[in-house]
Amino acid sequence: MRRSSSILARLAGAVAGAALAAATVIAVAAPAQAATLTQVTGFGSNPGNLSMYAYRPDGLPANAPAVVLLHGCTQNASGYFANSGWQKYADLWKFALIVPQQSSANQSLSCFNWYTEGDINRGQGEALSIKQMVDYAKTNYGLDGNRVYISGLSAGGAMTSVMLATYPDVFAAGSVIAGLPYRCSPPASTSTCQYSGVDKTPAAWGDLVRAAYSGYTGRRPRVSIWHGTSDTTVVPLNATESRDQWTNVLGVSQTPTSTASLPAGTSLEVYGSDAVRLYRVSGMGHGTPVDPGSATDQCGTATSYFLDTICSTYRDALFFGLSGGGPGPTPTATASPTASPSPTASPTCVTASNYAHVTAGRAYQSGGYAYALGSNQQMGLYNTFYTSTLKQTAPNYWVIGC
Repeated sequence: MRRSSSILARLAGAVAGAALAAATVIAVAAPAQAATLTQVTGFGSNPGNLSMYAYRPDGLPANAPAVVLLHGCTQNASGYFANSGWQKYADLWKFALIVPQQSSANQSLSCFNWYTEGDINRGQGEALSIKQMVDYAKTNYGLDGNRVYISGLSAGGAMTSVMLATYPDVFAAGSVIAGLPYRCSPPASTSTCQYSGVDKTPAAWGDLVRAAYSGYTGRRPRVSIWHGTSDTTVVPLNATESRDQWTNVLGVSQTPTSTASLPAGTSLEVYGSDAVRLYRVSGMGHGTPVDPGSATDQCGTATSYFLDTICSTYRDALFFGLSGGGPGPTPTATASPTASPSPTASPTCVTASNYAHVTAGRAYQSGGYAYALGSNQQMGLYNTFYTSTLKQTAPNYWVIGC
């Protein structure tokens, strides 16, 4: 039995003839297949002792894409499948879902072990188990191996980083939701990573990913990052550090090429030629952003760790290119043309107490400290006595100084 722990967890009768005739009518009226989330056994050696679940929508064509979904702590495969909204788009756009499930036998609160050496290296533990699930699905469901994607929340988001780093040859793109950079822990403690964040240079973060598959020179997955600005379980600095890690790996600048303002106070920063996206959801805590409703861009169920803001699943499905038209276009039509003001523009500068900055939405607080919205630069203690000057360089993006 494998055991480990994680603070991330602290933190869901008539006549026979008539009966035969009725049964025949029902059988004819019923669909040929009723697609459900189904457990799969015998998918590999499974060194990480995980369970595999899969969903194949009715009418799934040959060479269809697939998305791997990784739940958060205290969650399971069926709950994440039911509430995240992914089934809606799998049915609509015809792609398969592969849903690994952690157990309390591995980790007391069913968190994926994103911080354990035996589980975060290529060819070992939970990482290898998830890869074996993908291999099984490709072989048995006739999937397109060049269009496999992955998304996860919290511990599942951190494990998504693990999979993108250790198996870049398997995944075309991924989405890290309220997660952490690859190899924040170890060496740092899980509590430091979660509640304080670890600041490294982009190159240092990138080197950790490159070392996960030494000598690999092939295509690297594109990455989408989602984080609530009021997340106190995994502080928002982790979003910025993840941004630094994946932009460095993909060889693009840490300065956005464009920004956009989206519904529910969401800001989007695009890096490179849509290589990395960073979504910051203003005022949102720890969870997967959903937006219940019947419109195409609405999805999910609002419940614990599924927060009613914006449908992240819809936007990730477009980013992955699952709607049938290739990777979703960069939303530059509503984006500012540059991440910083033009030379002739006068930047917006505001001097106020850290409390006032947070109240006005120019900053957020976590652990008693204030952080500039967008840049996540620490401004000092969150109170009325500490004063800071912030400069706005893009929508929902502030930096210290003017």
